[in-house]
Amino acid sequence: MMFHGAGQNRHAWKKTASSLSEQGYFVITVDARGHGDSDWSPDAHYDSDDVGRDIQVLVSNLSRRPAVVGASMGGMGCLAAQRLAKRQLFEAVVLVDITPDFDIEGARRVISFMAGHPDGFRTLDDAASAIAAYNPHRKKVTNSSGLSKVLQQREDGRWIWRWDPAYVSSKPGFDTNSPDLMTISMARTSKIMKEGLRSVETPVLLVRGQQSDLVTSEAVKKFLDIKPEAEFVDVAGTGHMVAGDDNDAFTSEVAKFLLKHFSPSLNEESR
Repeated sequence: MMFHGAGQNRHAWKKTASSLSEQGYFVITVDARGHGDSDWSPDAHYDSDDVGRDIQVLVSNLSRRPAVVGASMGGMGCLAAQRLAKRQLFEAVVLVDITPDFDIEGARRVISFMAGHPDGFRTLDDAASAIAAYNPHRKKVTNSSGLSKVLQQREDGRWIWRWDPAYVSSKPGFDTNSPDLMTISMARTSKIMKEGLRSVETPVLLVRGQQSDLVTSEAVKKFLDIKPEAEFVDVAGTGHMVAGDDNDAFTSEVAKFLLKHFSPSLNEESR
């Protein structure tokens, strides 16, 4: 099962999911609450525990424990789910550019991007320019089909993101003008993740974008202090959006890890 990051949706995993499927895996990609085609929460309940409870429900409907891949928000949700559970939920866990001790300034940059352009974009090219400014080391997106997966067109013709704006506006401390409140909010999320990470008893892989502004080298060290048996890989030339920056390298690392701990043959038997 693959869980995307904030502001993304299930289509973020298209290439990786296709590759893993070709290797014999049955892959499920999920639109998180408030993202993609999933419903928006009427009460704007979007914290890590809310996402974690959704993951618990999804896993409970499977015939066996899945391996999970969680990027950023998706990784937070996986750890929150395990923290809330009374049993081991996952056969293996891949966390993509997220650790309990993530960098607050990096997180602020993510939130600032999500909070920007509340009235959307006049054209898809305008949206592509905004994405390029946020990810300067990645080529500007020119594929309108790909952009339409993360944007939707309003009746007035403007293009808006496919996520609930309340995901950002409802979070205490996520006002970029309130750094102290943001620190408090992040500290709570960090605590949830640490408890979840300690609760995981199955194999764990941390994949970091080497140029990430969210997961520093010190954050990786603290992660491995908590979970010394975890595997870790740095993907060169990538930032926080690892899978999008170098999908081939990312997919290769995930596939190698899964082959050791969640073989396609076992997966086939569970169908």
